[in-house]
Amino acid sequence: MSVTVRAAAKLNLHLGVGAPREDGFHPLDTVYQAISLYDDVTVSEAPAGSADELVVTGSSHVDAAGVPTDATNIALRALAEVACGSAHAVQIAKQVPVAGGMAGGSADGAAALLAHDRLHDLRQPDDLLLAQAARLGSDVPFSLVGGTARGRGRGEVVEPIVDHGTWWWVVVPAAVGLSTPEVYRHFDRLHPDAPAQPAEPTELLAALATGEPVRLARALHNDLQEPAIDLRPELGDLIERGEAEGALRGMVSGSGPTCVFLCDSQEGSTEVLTALSASYDVVLTAVGPVAGAHLLG
Repeated sequence: MSVTVRAAAKLNLHLGVGAPREDGFHPLDTVYQAISLYDDVTVSEAPAGSADELVVTGSSHVDAAGVPTDATNIALRALAEVACGSAHAVQIAKQVPVAGGMAGGSADGAAALLAHDRLHDLRQPDDLLLAQAARLGSDVPFSLVGGTARGRGRGEVVEPIVDHGTWWWVVVPAAVGLSTPEVYRHFDRLHPDAPAQPAEPTELLAALATGEPVRLARALHNDLQEPAIDLRPELGDLIERGEAEGALRGMVSGSGPTCVFLCDSQEGSTEVLTALSASYDVVLTAVGPVAGAHLLG
């Protein structure tokens, strides 16, 4: 028997970053949105006495070779957290860009947790699954929740929020990843006097409630965009190009290096995709918000 769970990529519509805490983590106030780029994670029981095994495949735009298949993979870490010594076979079919600031790894971890729960008919309550997810990483709880949600703490304290829009995005992954720890270190260098707590996303929450793309575009914010572009200036060039081609707003996704563009409609996103495809190898479209981790079939 096997269970397949689908989990979505995320965007940070707002990513406010505070000064590092004593434990080294930065306090965050962020607004997540799940969009229609997915990883599918299939989990089945392995024969008694065998070890966990993992096979990763990817869409044409995904470098599956860049995904670890040993015990450091977050899906296997998730199973080690909950499986009580039993072995599993895991297959991951990736559509979410790797190391792109879109939480593809977190999606895989969330999917593995839910798949294990359903495979063994545990039916654990949501709060327990969310606690397991938080131990794996800051973005993993949101990958379970999906939709549009506010994240606080390290991002792991997640609360769904009102979102009356259907939002069309163009996504441009980068061929080379960008280290998240390095982006945060550069943020600290650029902002040695960052506040202990980041500003709240008041205007963005109001924009989501209206469903108006122009208002949302004006409210998008990412404190990590400046350090990411400072480290990789070509990201700034890409954002300028996408906005010149008709996007309402471009921004770095999370800590980068993927860039995303909010468009006024599905037709608008197709036009921006066509224009950027003349210069960039991989350009994708997606819509949000979509559901969090859920069973297929």
